[in-house]
Amino acid sequence: MRILILGGSWFVGRVMVTDAVRRDWEVTLFNRGRSGTPPQGVHHIRGDWECPEDLAELPAHGPWDVVLDVAGAVPALVRNAARALADSVDRYVFMSTISAYHDWPYRPVDESSPLWDGDPDLDPGTRRWDPDAYGPLKVGCELAIRREFADSTLFIRPHVILGPGEYVGRLPWWLHRISRGGQVLAPAPPDRTIQPVDVRDVARFTLDLIKRQATGVYNIAAPIGRETYGGMLQACRQATTSTAEFVWVEESWLAERGVLEWTEIPLWRTWPTAWAMNAEKARAAGLVCRPLHETVTDTWEWLQAGGAPVDHERFAEHGLSPEREAELLKEWAVSRPAPR
Repeated sequence: MRILILGGSWFVGRVMVTDAVRRDWEVTLFNRGRSGTPPQGVHHIRGDWECPEDLAELPAHGPWDVVLDVAGAVPALVRNAARALADSVDRYVFMSTISAYHDWPYRPVDESSPLWDGDPDLDPGTRRWDPDAYGPLKVGCELAIRREFADSTLFIRPHVILGPGEYVGRLPWWLHRISRGGQVLAPAPPDRTIQPVDVRDVARFTLDLIKRQATGVYNIAAPIGRETYGGMLQACRQATTSTAEFVWVEESWLAERGVLEWTEIPLWRTWPTAWAMNAEKARAAGLVCRPLHETVTDTWEWLQAGGAPVDHERFAEHGLSPEREAELLKEWAVSRPAPR
């Protein structure tokens, strides 16, 4: 298998590259080379797809069986890449997102759910992270790819991805917070279902699909009902050997006090449908999601061994400050009804 990977030096991309090399595929990377050294045996092309000259020169290094785009988030740039590679690759595989669905997180979603409106030619003029624009931009990227490659496309729409190398900071924040011990504010109820998926399972399943020359759209998420928020926090306590005490606070109380869902308390949403992504199509095609406690343990071991994520603006968004948490815990202790 001759595969060209656009990006490949960050979280998901790095695992994709490692897995592809393990399969003895011929791997070519196209990126700026600012986030680490590629594994041995990989053909690394330094270039920036913001630069038309770099894109124009890229096809000369081919041809390839498939291009795997793990970095695209600006439709106009993805459009340019797809056009440049149209005669050099047979298929285009794109890492999209659950945020592409218009109704998420307010309704359950499957592969047929409506998407945001997207513009395949849009360049927003900024590269800063914007959670409100992220979904429509990814849809624009999908439309740009489909315009150039028609049905020779494979779109992967994962739910939240966790695991060693995570740069967003959701699970690392929880692990570091719980490792400090003491009373830990947690959003009730502890039996809330969640569906994060391990980055290694995303990579393995995606490459399996590529090997089978699959096309179409696949959601990727852990089975609904298997994992819980409380189970994730318990796994964090076990992995860090912490004596932390969880204080389960009513989510309506947290919302009334302006605690930000998803960021101040990572992975917390009041909408139960936030964790209602149907991924049965992927499971029927061979997706296997490891237990969440394994992802938690391996992420802590990675952090303890000196692992550090790539620097990204989203990391600072996540987690309560110690002062904010202490203030909320104190107020909760005073306001909750006394036991009868």
